[in-house]
Amino acid sequence: MKLSVAIALLVSAAAEAHYTFPSVGTSADWQYVRTTANFQSNGPVTNVQSEDIRCYERTPGTPAPGTLNVTAGQELAYNAKASISHPGPMAFYIAKVPAGQTAATFDGKGKVWSKIYQDQPSLSGGIKWATQGTKSVSVKIPKCLANGEYLLRAEHIGLHSAGSSGGAQFYISCAQLSVSGGSGSYSPKKLVSFPGAYSASDPGILINIYYPVPTSYTPPGPAAETC
Repeated sequence: MKLSVAIALLVSAAAEAHYTFPSVGTSADWQYVRTTANFQSNGPVTNVQSEDIRCYERTPGTPAPGTLNVTAGQELAYNAKASISHPGPMAFYIAKVPAGQTAATFDGKGKVWSKIYQDQPSLSGGIKWATQGTKSVSVKIPKCLANGEYLLRAEHIGLHSAGSSGGAQFYISCAQLSVSGGSGSYSPKKLVSFPGAYSASDPGILINIYYPVPTSYTPPGPAAETC
């Protein structure tokens, strides 16, 4: 009995150390964000070649109940539950929904994703990310986007155990957006697919952040686009 209790406590502690990204703005969980496979376990994706690396959907093909109306140029909060407990980089990617589809029907496959946000760590006294411990990260919806519907992909990579291949932990979800007020001049230099954008051996994914302490850090994927 004591062993069972101890194991249960360890499992509970491990789950609490993980997190999900279930909401945007002030919305309810999973109202505009597609329910992820880890909505109960909080567990991460660790295989960058898995289809889960795209939106980590619990049931692919099942949309979120709603699509959030946003204005190009506004700051949008993407919320973690409970908090971003691991060290590592935060990024946001966006994909324009093709003609004839909606944010609710688009699966996000193919080279359709561009990066619109990438944070960088502090390298003073060790490697540290400002997002660690926070419950929300704001991303600016590019003012130059064309009006229409999009998928917005949030990605945080936990690097606390990334010293061996497959050790990096990806916490991912996708929100459904309808953008208005954009200039329409957005022309990304590089579009990527998920899977396909990352390799398990990328230096920003396969890295020991503790020893020797890194003196630089290169996030995986393309550079963040600007208008």
